[in-house]
Amino acid sequence: MNPALSSHEPSRERLANPFARYVLATRPAFLTITLAGCLLGFATAVAGGAAFGWERALVTLLLALLAHAGINVLNDYCDHLNGTDARNTQRIYPFTGGSRFIQNGVLSPRQVQVFAIVLFAVTIAGGLWLLSVAGAGLFWIGLAGLAIGWGYSAPPLQLNSRGVGELCVATGFLLVVAGADYAQRGAWAPLPWLAGAPYALLVANILYINQFPDRAADRASGKLHWVARLQPAVAAWGYGLILLLAALALLGGILLGALPLAAALALVAWIPAVLAWRQLQRFAAIPEQLAPAIKLTLLAAHALPLLLAAILLFSRGF
Repeated sequence: MNPALSSHEPSRERLANPFARYVLATRPAFLTITLAGCLLGFATAVAGGAAFGWERALVTLLLALLAHAGINVLNDYCDHLNGTDARNTQRIYPFTGGSRFIQNGVLSPRQVQVFAIVLFAVTIAGGLWLLSVAGAGLFWIGLAGLAIGWGYSAPPLQLNSRGVGELCVATGFLLVVAGADYAQRGAWAPLPWLAGAPYALLVANILYINQFPDRAADRASGKLHWVARLQPAVAAWGYGLILLLAALALLGGILLGALPLAAALALVAWIPAVLAWRQLQRFAAIPEQLAPAIKLTLLAAHALPLLLAAILLFSRGF
Protein backbone atom coordinates (compact mmCIF):
# COMPACT_ATOMS: atom_id res chain seq x y z
CA MET A 1 0.00 0.00 0.00
CA ASN A 2 1.31 3.42 -0.85
CA PRO A 3 1.89 5.27 2.45
CA ALA A 4 0.83 8.50 0.80
CA LEU A 5 -2.70 7.04 0.70
CA SER A 6 -2.72 5.72 4.29
CA SER A 7 -6.11 6.12 5.94
CA HIS A 8 -4.38 6.37 9.32
CA GLU A 9 -2.59 9.63 8.61
CA PRO A 10 -4.03 12.96 9.83
CA SER A 11 -6.13 15.09 7.54
CA ARG A 12 -7.77 18.47 7.93
CA GLU A 13 -11.20 16.89 7.44
CA ARG A 14 -10.72 14.40 10.30
CA LEU A 15 -9.28 17.04 12.61
CA ALA A 16 -11.86 19.78 12.32
CA ASN A 17 -11.34 20.76 15.97
CA PRO A 18 -8.39 23.23 16.14
CA PHE A 19 -7.52 22.15 19.69
CA ALA A 20 -7.28 18.52 18.61
CA ARG A 21 -5.01 19.51 15.72
CA TYR A 22 -2.48 21.16 17.99
CA VAL A 23 -2.58 18.42 20.62
CA LEU A 24 -2.07 15.66 18.06
CA ALA A 25 0.65 17.65 16.29
CA THR A 26 2.86 17.01 19.35
CA ARG A 27 2.66 13.23 18.72
CA PRO A 28 1.31 12.63 22.24
CA ALA A 29 1.44 8.83 21.96
CA PHE A 30 5.24 9.03 21.97
CA LEU A 31 5.51 11.31 25.00
CA THR A 32 5.08 8.29 27.27
CA ILE A 33 8.80 7.57 26.97
CA THR A 34 9.43 10.86 28.79
CA LEU A 35 6.86 9.92 31.41
CA ALA A 36 8.80 6.69 32.02
CA GLY A 37 12.05 8.62 32.38
CA CYS A 38 10.52 11.01 34.90
CA LEU A 39 9.20 8.10 36.96
CA LEU A 40 12.69 6.62 37.03
CA GLY A 41 14.11 9.97 38.16
CA PHE A 42 11.53 10.25 40.94
CA ALA A 43 12.41 6.71 42.04
CA THR A 44 16.15 7.43 42.19
CA ALA A 45 15.48 10.50 44.33
CA VAL A 46 13.27 8.59 46.77
CA ALA A 47 15.71 5.66 46.84
CA GLY A 48 18.39 8.20 47.73
CA GLY A 49 16.42 9.38 50.73
CA ALA A 50 14.63 12.44 49.32
CA ALA A 51 11.12 13.23 50.51
CA PHE A 52 8.71 12.96 47.59
CA GLY A 53 6.90 16.19 46.72
CA TRP A 54 3.80 15.78 44.58
CA GLU A 55 3.66 19.40 43.46
CA ARG A 56 7.24 19.39 42.20
CA ALA A 57 6.72 16.01 40.58
CA LEU A 58 3.64 17.10 38.66
CA VAL A 59 5.28 20.34 37.48
CA THR A 60 8.44 18.44 36.51
CA LEU A 61 6.44 15.92 34.53
CA LEU A 62 4.38 18.60 32.79
CA LEU A 63 7.46 20.59 31.81
CA ALA A 64 9.30 17.49 30.56
CA LEU A 65 6.31 16.56 28.41
CA LEU A 66 6.01 20.11 27.06
CA ALA A 67 9.71 20.15 26.20
CA HIS A 68 9.45 16.80 24.42
CA ALA A 69 6.35 18.04 22.57
CA GLY A 70 8.16 21.20 21.51
CA ILE A 71 11.11 19.18 20.22
CA ASN A 72 8.75 16.94 18.23
CA VAL A 73 7.01 19.94 16.65
CA LEU A 74 10.30 21.68 15.90
CA ASN A 75 11.57 18.50 14.26
CA ASP A 76 8.50 18.42 12.01
CA TYR A 77 9.09 22.02 10.98
CA CYS A 78 12.79 21.48 10.26
CA ASP A 79 12.12 18.29 8.31
CA HIS A 80 9.64 20.30 6.25
CA LEU A 81 12.33 22.87 5.51
CA ASN A 82 14.88 20.30 4.41
CA GLY A 83 12.28 18.35 2.44
CA THR A 84 12.83 14.96 4.01
CA ASP A 85 9.23 14.38 5.13
CA ALA A 86 7.88 15.42 1.73
CA ARG A 87 10.20 12.92 0.03
CA ASN A 88 9.44 10.08 2.42
CA THR A 89 7.45 7.37 0.64
CA GLN A 90 8.73 4.44 2.73
CA ARG A 91 7.58 5.77 6.10
CA ILE A 92 5.79 3.57 8.60
CA TYR A 93 3.16 5.85 10.06
CA PRO A 94 2.90 6.81 12.91
CA PHE A 95 6.40 5.69 13.85
CA THR A 96 8.49 7.33 11.14
CA GLY A 97 8.23 10.10 8.58
CA GLY A 98 7.07 12.80 10.99
CA SER A 99 3.55 13.74 12.05
CA ARG A 100 2.48 14.54 8.43
CA PHE A 101 0.59 17.62 9.67
CA ILE A 102 2.37 19.95 7.27
CA GLN A 103 2.52 17.53 4.34
CA ASN A 104 -1.21 16.69 4.64
CA GLY A 105 -2.30 20.32 5.05
CA VAL A 106 -3.56 19.99 8.62
CA LEU A 107 -1.38 22.88 9.81
CA SER A 108 0.67 25.37 7.83
CA PRO A 109 4.45 25.50 8.23
CA ARG A 110 4.09 28.88 9.96
CA GLN A 111 1.56 27.48 12.43
CA VAL A 112 3.89 24.60 13.26
CA GLN A 113 6.83 26.96 13.70
CA VAL A 114 4.89 29.27 16.03
CA PHE A 115 3.52 26.33 17.97
CA ALA A 116 7.05 25.04 18.60
CA ILE A 117 8.12 28.48 19.84
CA VAL A 118 5.12 28.67 22.19
CA LEU A 119 5.83 25.22 23.63
CA PHE A 120 9.45 26.14 24.30
CA ALA A 121 8.44 29.47 25.82
CA VAL A 122 5.95 27.85 28.21
CA THR A 123 8.55 25.25 29.17
CA ILE A 124 11.11 27.95 29.96
CA ALA A 125 8.61 29.99 32.00
CA GLY A 126 7.58 26.97 34.05
CA GLY A 127 11.19 25.92 34.42
CA LEU A 128 12.09 29.24 35.97
CA TRP A 129 9.53 28.66 38.72
CA LEU A 130 10.67 25.09 39.28
CA LEU A 131 14.33 25.98 39.64
CA SER A 132 13.37 28.72 42.12
CA VAL A 133 12.04 26.04 44.46
CA ALA A 134 14.23 23.07 43.52
CA GLY A 135 17.64 24.70 43.18
CA ALA A 136 19.80 26.49 40.64
CA GLY A 137 21.40 23.27 39.45
CA LEU A 138 18.19 22.49 37.60
CA PHE A 139 18.92 25.48 35.34
CA TRP A 140 21.87 23.73 33.73
CA ILE A 141 19.92 20.51 33.19
CA GLY A 142 17.05 22.39 31.56
CA LEU A 143 19.34 24.57 29.46
CA ALA A 144 21.29 21.58 28.20
CA GLY A 145 18.10 19.67 27.39
CA LEU A 146 16.55 22.50 25.40
CA ALA A 147 19.82 23.23 23.61
CA ILE A 148 20.16 19.60 22.54
CA GLY A 149 16.50 19.45 21.47
CA TRP A 150 16.94 22.57 19.33
CA GLY A 151 20.33 21.64 17.91
CA TYR A 152 19.18 18.13 16.99
CA SER A 153 16.99 19.40 14.13
CA ALA A 154 17.44 23.12 13.62
CA PRO A 155 20.05 24.84 11.47
CA PRO A 156 22.85 25.66 11.64
CA LEU A 157 23.74 22.70 13.91
CA GLN A 158 21.37 19.99 12.59
CA LEU A 159 23.20 17.48 14.77
CA ASN A 160 21.28 14.43 13.56
CA SER A 161 22.37 15.18 10.02
CA ARG A 162 25.98 15.13 11.22
CA GLY A 163 25.86 11.64 12.70
CA VAL A 164 25.42 12.48 16.37
CA GLY A 165 21.65 12.16 16.63
CA GLU A 166 21.83 9.04 18.81
CA LEU A 167 24.22 10.81 21.18
CA CYS A 168 21.80 13.75 21.37
CA VAL A 169 18.84 11.50 22.14
CA ALA A 170 20.73 9.50 24.76
CA THR A 171 22.01 12.67 26.43
CA GLY A 172 18.61 14.35 26.32
CA PHE A 173 16.76 11.47 27.93
CA LEU A 174 19.51 10.99 30.51
CA LEU A 175 18.85 14.63 31.44
CA VAL A 176 15.15 13.78 31.88
CA VAL A 177 16.05 11.28 34.62
CA ALA A 178 18.62 13.61 36.20
CA GLY A 179 16.23 16.55 36.10
CA ALA A 180 13.37 14.63 37.68
CA ASP A 181 15.71 13.45 40.43
CA TYR A 182 17.14 16.92 41.02
CA ALA A 183 13.69 18.50 41.22
CA GLN A 184 12.93 16.18 44.17
CA ARG A 185 16.34 15.98 45.81
CA GLY A 186 17.49 19.57 45.26
CA ALA A 187 21.08 18.41 44.85
CA TRP A 188 23.37 16.50 42.52
CA ALA A 189 23.77 12.75 42.96
CA PRO A 190 25.37 9.97 40.87
CA LEU A 191 22.43 7.53 41.08
CA PRO A 192 20.13 9.15 38.46
CA TRP A 193 22.98 9.30 35.96
CA LEU A 194 23.94 5.66 36.48
CA ALA A 195 20.33 4.42 36.53
CA GLY A 196 19.38 6.63 33.60
CA ALA A 197 22.20 5.62 31.26
CA PRO A 198 20.80 2.22 30.15
CA TYR A 199 17.33 3.77 29.69
CA ALA A 200 18.74 6.63 27.63
CA LEU A 201 20.62 4.22 25.36
CA LEU A 202 17.51 2.12 24.74
CA VAL A 203 15.66 5.31 23.81
CA ALA A 204 18.47 6.11 21.37
CA ASN A 205 17.71 2.80 19.67
CA ILE A 206 14.16 4.04 18.98
CA LEU A 207 15.69 6.79 16.86
CA TYR A 208 18.16 4.35 15.32
CA ILE A 209 15.64 1.79 14.09
CA ASN A 210 13.21 4.49 12.94
CA GLN A 211 15.84 5.80 10.56
CA PHE A 212 15.75 2.66 8.40
CA PRO A 213 12.32 3.38 6.81
CA ASP A 214 13.36 7.04 6.47
CA ARG A 215 16.79 6.23 5.04
CA ALA A 216 16.17 7.00 1.35
CA ALA A 217 14.42 10.31 2.04
CA ASP A 218 17.06 11.34 4.58
CA ARG A 219 19.90 10.60 2.18
CA ALA A 220 18.20 12.65 -0.52
CA SER A 221 17.80 15.54 1.92
CA GLY A 222 21.37 15.47 3.22
CA LYS A 223 20.50 13.99 6.64
CA LEU A 224 23.61 11.84 6.88
CA HIS A 225 23.13 9.96 10.14
CA TRP A 226 24.85 6.59 10.42
CA VAL A 227 21.94 4.59 9.04
CA ALA A 228 22.06 6.82 5.95
CA ARG A 229 25.83 6.56 5.62
CA LEU A 230 26.13 2.79 5.98
CA GLN A 231 24.66 -0.01 3.94
CA PRO A 232 21.51 -1.33 5.69
CA ALA A 233 23.01 -4.72 6.60
CA VAL A 234 26.02 -3.04 8.19
CA ALA A 235 23.94 -0.35 9.89
CA ALA A 236 21.80 -3.03 11.55
CA TRP A 237 24.80 -3.95 13.72
CA GLY A 238 24.68 -0.47 15.24
CA TYR A 239 21.43 -1.39 16.97
CA GLY A 240 23.15 -4.35 18.61
CA LEU A 241 26.07 -2.17 19.67
CA ILE A 242 23.75 0.27 21.42
CA LEU A 243 22.01 -2.67 23.12
CA LEU A 244 25.36 -3.92 24.37
CA LEU A 245 26.34 -0.49 25.68
CA ALA A 246 23.01 -0.24 27.52
CA ALA A 247 23.53 -3.65 29.15
CA LEU A 248 27.08 -2.71 30.17
CA ALA A 249 25.80 0.55 31.63
CA LEU A 250 23.27 -1.32 33.77
CA LEU A 251 25.82 -3.90 34.93
CA GLY A 252 28.34 -1.13 35.57
CA GLY A 253 25.90 0.61 37.90
CA ILE A 254 25.48 -2.66 39.80
CA LEU A 255 29.23 -3.33 40.03
CA LEU A 256 29.84 0.20 41.29
CA GLY A 257 27.33 -0.43 44.05
CA ALA A 258 25.02 2.39 42.97
CA LEU A 259 22.29 -0.01 41.87
CA PRO A 260 21.14 -3.00 43.92
CA LEU A 261 21.93 -6.49 42.68
CA ALA A 262 18.21 -6.94 42.03
CA ALA A 263 18.55 -4.33 39.25
CA ALA A 264 19.89 -7.17 37.09
CA LEU A 265 16.26 -8.32 36.83
CA ALA A 266 15.68 -5.31 34.58
CA LEU A 267 17.65 -7.15 31.91
CA VAL A 268 14.33 -8.77 31.03
CA ALA A 269 13.69 -5.58 29.04
CA TRP A 270 16.40 -6.75 26.63
CA ILE A 271 14.23 -9.66 25.48
CA PRO A 272 12.00 -7.57 23.16
CA ALA A 273 15.00 -5.48 22.16
CA VAL A 274 17.00 -8.54 21.07
CA LEU A 275 13.97 -9.83 19.16
CA ALA A 276 13.76 -6.44 17.45
CA TRP A 277 17.45 -6.60 16.55
CA ARG A 278 17.01 -10.01 14.96
CA GLN A 279 14.14 -8.65 12.86
CA LEU A 280 16.19 -5.60 11.93
CA GLN A 281 19.06 -7.79 10.74
CA ARG A 282 16.60 -9.71 8.59
CA PHE A 283 14.67 -6.76 7.16
CA ALA A 284 17.18 -3.87 7.22
CA ALA A 285 16.95 -3.54 3.44
CA ILE A 286 13.15 -4.04 3.44
CA PRO A 287 12.07 -1.22 5.76
CA GLU A 288 8.33 -1.72 5.22
CA GLN A 289 8.68 -4.93 7.28
CA LEU A 290 10.06 -3.18 10.36
CA ALA A 291 6.86 -2.13 12.17
CA PRO A 292 6.97 -5.12 14.58
CA ALA A 293 10.63 -4.44 15.36
CA ILE A 294 9.89 -0.77 16.05
CA LYS A 295 7.10 -1.75 18.45
CA LEU A 296 9.41 -4.16 20.28
CA THR A 297 12.02 -1.41 20.56
CA LEU A 298 9.43 0.91 22.09
CA LEU A 299 8.40 -1.82 24.51
CA ALA A 300 11.98 -2.35 25.68
CA ALA A 301 12.62 1.37 26.16
CA HIS A 302 9.45 1.72 28.27
CA ALA A 303 9.89 -1.50 30.24
CA LEU A 304 13.42 -0.82 31.48
CA PRO A 305 12.81 2.45 33.38
CA LEU A 306 9.56 1.16 34.88
CA LEU A 307 11.20 -2.07 36.03
CA LEU A 308 14.24 -0.25 37.36
CA ALA A 309 12.09 2.29 39.20
CA ALA A 310 10.09 -0.50 40.85
CA ILE A 311 13.26 -2.37 41.83
CA LEU A 312 14.81 0.75 43.38
CA LEU A 313 11.69 1.48 45.42
CA PHE A 314 11.19 -2.10 46.59
CA SER A 315 14.87 -2.41 47.45
CA ARG A 316 14.42 0.56 49.77
CA GLY A 317 11.39 -1.06 51.38
CA PHE A 318 8.47 0.80 49.77
